[in-house]
Amino acid sequence: MTTQPTPTQSASAPSAPSPAHEGTPRLRPASSSDLGAVEQLLTASGLPLDGVREALGTFVVAEAGDDLVGVAGLEVCCDNALLRSVAVRPEWRSHGVGRALVTHMIADAESRGLRAMYLLTTTAERYFPSFGFHPISRQDVPEEIRATVEFREACCATATVMCRDCDPPRAAAS
Repeated sequence: MTTQPTPTQSASAPSAPSPAHEGTPRLRPASSSDLGAVEQLLTASGLPLDGVREALGTFVVAEAGDDLVGVAGLEVCCDNALLRSVAVRPEWRSHGVGRALVTHMIADAESRGLRAMYLLTTTAERYFPSFGFHPISRQDVPEEIRATVEFREACCATATVMCRDCDPPRAAAS
């Protein structure tokens, strides 16, 4: 999974109107009817489609009006998760959409009581430390994460592997 939330990626698509007049995108769980738009966004962002159809139930999309402007997936593997397929349309980058998607996925992982989140990236290794991710070696990744299609086949061997420990949900004070 190469993640693409940064504005440094060049876009070949024509610029859309400024997102300012569209309002703040709304996050919602992805549905099967989103698959085509999700695949189109991931392809345009240079991200692999391997396993997306199967994991779509754990994806979240960002919508502005009727337009899908961002996506992120959380592939849960035992007590860990793989953050994957984070992509934002070029004209919406640097408007907080990627940050909202990643923050949402971290909260989701923590609410599930997961131990850690992992990701693979070839372009955003400077972006994810702001969320608590740090680079690790491939050998330090749990077997269940290494067994995912994303890890085994979709991402190149030179992708940076990053990890973030999850904070367990706080028990209510008695």
